Amino acid sequence: MTRHFLALHDYTKSELDALLALAADLKDKLKRGIQHRHLGGKTVALIFEKASTRTRVSFEVGVFQLGGHGLFISSANSQMGRGEPIKDSARVMSRYCDGIMIRTFGQEIVDEFAKYSDVPVINGLTDLFHPCQIMADLQTVIEHKKGYEGLKFAWVGDGNNMANTWIEAAAIFGFELRLACPVGYEPDLRIMAWAKAKAPGLISLTNDPRVAVAGADVINTDVWASMGQEAEQKEREKVFVGYCLNDTLLAYAKPDAIVLHCLPAHRGEEISDSVIEGKNSVVWDEAENRLHIQKAIMVTLIK
Repeated sequence: MTRHFLALHDYTKSELDALLALAADLKDKLKRGIQHRHLGGKTVALIFEKASTRTRVSFEVGVFQLGGHGLFISSANSQMGRGEPIKDSARVMSRYCDGIMIRTFGQEIVDEFAKYSDVPVINGLTDLFHPCQIMADLQTVIEHKKGYEGLKFAWVGDGNNMANTWIEAAAIFGFELRLACPVGYEPDLRIMAWAKAKAPGLISLTNDPRVAVAGADVINTDVWASMGQEAEQKEREKVFVGYCLNDTLLAYAKPDAIVLHCLPAHRGEEISDSVIEGKNSVVWDEAENRLHIQKAIMVTLIK
């Protein structure tokens, strides 16, 4: 049976830990100049229905470093953008390619693509989940904190796909997560209910960023208006007053807390320039680790 990477809840803790360990090994091999061409002769379709910088570059470079060929496909230059049924595209592409990555809008799109694909499908981002990014974030936490066990994680901002995936991660890996979101901008209620049932007492939600950040080891934030929500930008700026991760808010965390942001960042909105450029920021290591964890996912899935 074909295994896909669509959401963290499809995997066990031990399976995700194995991916993190493999990512660290592949990163070490790359730094030492050791060849690791596990995808020699393989082709991976990279489908983008949303614009991208880090996802496109990290996947294309990752496939190349693994010895394969990454095939960039946008909705503007494929029949998917002209209304071809998802199941038709999936059936055809999976006969040409050895793996498929999709960056799109609805989670139902990657779910249906995977249902009809004969090769592994990887979720590069949807409006509901961003599993590759959270795995890169956890790799970064492990590098800087020697592990994730016993740490307190904080999320400040919109209850978006990143928040939803952090909730899944907290429930699966078993660490404390405190989220601060404005009223009306909370994470998905079904995901919250699933996570609280799986890991009682570990996940909490507040409207006060100071409560979420107090004593935190790891602080995460993201843009207030995600891709596709640009029309809401001005309204969200009013709602999210007080949710900027600046020096004042950071002071509530532990002195050695690390700051994560999946990028791109709107400096002066969800995060201040002084914080993202400051000593607590590890966002550039975080961005690099997208490359390594995605390579680990492809190596594990694509045979």
